[in-house]
Amino acid sequence: MSRTLNVVRMQLINKQTYVWVPLLVLGGAFVLTLAVYAMLQNAGITGPKYGGGAQAPLWYFCVVGVQALTLTFPFSQAMSVTRREFYVGTLLTAALSALALAIVFVVGGLIESATDGWGMNGYFFSLPWIWEGGPAAAGVFYFTFAMFVFVAGFWAATIYKRFGSVVLTAVLVGIGALLVLAMFIVGRFDAWAQVFTWFASQGAFGLSAWGLLVAAILAGIAFVTLRRAVP
Repeated sequence: MSRTLNVVRMQLINKQTYVWVPLLVLGGAFVLTLAVYAMLQNAGITGPKYGGGAQAPLWYFCVVGVQALTLTFPFSQAMSVTRREFYVGTLLTAALSALALAIVFVVGGLIESATDGWGMNGYFFSLPWIWEGGPAAAGVFYFTFAMFVFVAGFWAATIYKRFGSVVLTAVLVGIGALLVLAMFIVGRFDAWAQVFTWFASQGAFGLSAWGLLVAAILAGIAFVTLRRAVP
């Protein structure tokens, strides 16, 4: 366990990846969104305002997942860290970072609710469909989103390290083709209404559970691939 925690410390040596850049992306998106809300308020638009800028730091975790492997994996092997220790320590680091980000989002959402959307009826953190289950469900959703995209980036990086860019590109194209095929099948059977109804019925907490399941599957595949990856 101590060696695993050493991996966490090793990952956090580069605080830009896990701390400062996510905070910079979050702060920049937040300030720009409030500026847009202020302009709309001055233009006489007083109704509820919702933006998608809060997604920016969450999607950045995909980049974090890639860098967590490509920047530190070779160094860890030179320091005689086992691949299992590197894998567990890296996921633990991501979980801590995702948890911190989720707490920021929940606190921000509570402030928005208490201040009537920063006094402008504008909402950055507290999006209705995420918060309809309460702060706890929203926190779980944000944590899951960050971890899911991190694991996706980490998984892609393990494929690149093990097989190279050609195989990684082929895998990504194949996934894209499967998604297009799935959309074709749904459209062919005119089932879009049922699909959207299913997603709506799951709620933020239900979608989080499915997201954690897919993230766990990707994480398992990533570990198997990492065992044979070249530093």
